[in-house]
Amino acid sequence: MNKLNLIADEADYVVAYKPEGVSFHSEEEAGFVALLSEQLGYALFPVHRLDKVTSGLILLAKSSEAARQFTVMFSTRQIDKYYLAMVSDKPKKKQGWIKGDMAKSRRGTFKLVKTKLNPAITRFYSCSVGTKLRACIIKPYTGKTHQIRVALKSIGAPILGDAAYSGEPADRAYLHAYCLEFEWQDRRVSYQAPPPNEGAFAHLLTHEIFASWQKPSQLEW
Repeated sequence: MNKLNLIADEADYVVAYKPEGVSFHSEEEAGFVALLSEQLGYALFPVHRLDKVTSGLILLAKSSEAARQFTVMFSTRQIDKYYLAMVSDKPKKKQGWIKGDMAKSRRGTFKLVKTKLNPAITRFYSCSVGTKLRACIIKPYTGKTHQIRVALKSIGAPILGDAAYSGEPADRAYLHAYCLEFEWQDRRVSYQAPPPNEGAFAHLLTHEIFASWQKPSQLEW
């Protein structure tokens, strides 16, 4: 496998780019964490994860103490995450909140239900970027497994290429972890990595809407 791309290398953590199709944890073959640890020559401590089908930014701690702090920050919503997705179906609404409990469905998938006992909370904006193609920028407020994939499916617009959630067939699942922002040691930091300029993502990167999504935290969330 090619060398993994490091976005930031700080005293307590690294931010790296996970390619699409690479498992986060080791399964039949070495996963992203193991590959990056081997590349850097020291142990890394996962504090969140991305699905195999998702590309983009991952934060990894360099010590168990830093990992403990980051885990608390993720669980108390002190770390802002922004994602980009491409969909082929027109959603029931163009923007807004998607809230609901997530229940197990078939073959390892989930579904959104109407109760809100421990809800997944997601907010998004979308824009048409071509014939039968919409781009979405998404901010999850909770960190449930498959949350964004389930949220978009629930409004009738599964992610393009996301076969598990009935997405239109494509060369990949078009979900990308675009931006991470948080405060660390009294300093506000922001890390960003656009998706690859190919396939359906090329329609977004060359569209005028992408300019207004360059600083996602400045949108009205």
